[in-house]
Amino acid sequence: MQKKKSFFSNKRYFDFSLLFIVLFLIGFGLVMIYSTSSYNAALDYDGDGLYFLRKQLISAAVGVVGMLVICFIPYGIYKNFALIIYVLSAFSILLVLTPLGHTGNGARRWVYLFGMSIQPAEIVKVGVIIFLAALLSKMSNKERASWKGIFITLIPAGIISGMLYIITNNLSSALIVAGIAVCMLAISTPKCYKLYILMALGAIGAILLVVGIAKGFLGSGMGFRGERVLAWLNPEGYADGKGFQVLQSLYGIGSGGIWGKGLGKSMQKLGFLPEAQNDMIFSIICEELGLFGGLSIILMFILLLWRIRDAGVYCTDMFGNLLVTGIFSHVAIQVIINIAVATNSIPNTGMPLPFISYGGSSIIFILAEMGIVMNVARNADFKDRREEKPAEAEDGNEEA
Repeated sequence: MQKKKSFFSNKRYFDFSLLFIVLFLIGFGLVMIYSTSSYNAALDYDGDGLYFLRKQLISAAVGVVGMLVICFIPYGIYKNFALIIYVLSAFSILLVLTPLGHTGNGARRWVYLFGMSIQPAEIVKVGVIIFLAALLSKMSNKERASWKGIFITLIPAGIISGMLYIITNNLSSALIVAGIAVCMLAISTPKCYKLYILMALGAIGAILLVVGIAKGFLGSGMGFRGERVLAWLNPEGYADGKGFQVLQSLYGIGSGGIWGKGLGKSMQKLGFLPEAQNDMIFSIICEELGLFGGLSIILMFILLLWRIRDAGVYCTDMFGNLLVTGIFSHVAIQVIINIAVATNSIPNTGMPLPFISYGGSSIIFILAEMGIVMNVARNADFKDRREEKPAEAEDGNEEA
């Protein structure tokens, strides 16, 4: 008797759960962007309260189409062009120095291409994930765990991180790229004690840096980043400067209570919380929808990460597994950093909340990553072992 086949063993399996979660987060983000930005947009753009919503809706539509197209492109192709993708992503950072470069909020981090403003930092995150996945998939476990393998992996990510920091003055994105590389290496190489030593040294260095700034040894030499650390440690003492935004964020979270003030009824968005539709949108979510709304969004991100993780676990191809690992790391790091900043758990970084914060480049490229995950899931070896065992038992009984 032929063994029963699970739906998940089909090569054409499509992860509708992941698609639903992604579409829900996009829809929720559009609602919150309108709620958060309509008042200030009407003031700044001649009464056009839909300004930010319209731009984000266009970017989201482009991103969804791109995600669905990428979902049906065999992910193995990226391995063949990994080096080219890495070089092109690095080149996109250099475009900031050309006339195509654009300055916003005092930082030159954007490039105008085809009538769109694109942030190279979002491009290089995808480029680094693809390149490192191809690089690590060619090594054995022993090679990845060696000092040589560790440095061969971290140096390309370090080059991109350095370019982001030096050319675009974007430390937060530089740290995320480095974090993605470390996570990919750590997850793909269990018991890589040499890497753990480097991570411990990095953590000790970060602690010493914070202590040095707090004690006044390094604050003056760190510029606005030193002020951000001091504002993180004592936001009330810097209420007129770098501590203003985080204080307003905390006021918003605290005033929302358990159930919130109601959608659209935030006070902080009325000019008190600068750029509320960007990196501080989680504060407005908590103010309008309360602790319940904030925890619900965190739960949705946990479900998203769980579905991404499943695609990697069941993928029998090392390259596909590493692609998913990199994307999982990127989403997890960025969500944790954004929420930690909004709650003043870490210094302000200006990092958007994936799918929800305003930002065309951010949502387009994060959706491209979701397309890669869906493609890996379609080709993964999904098998429902709980169904296979009873099927085998039935065969044995009939034969007997």
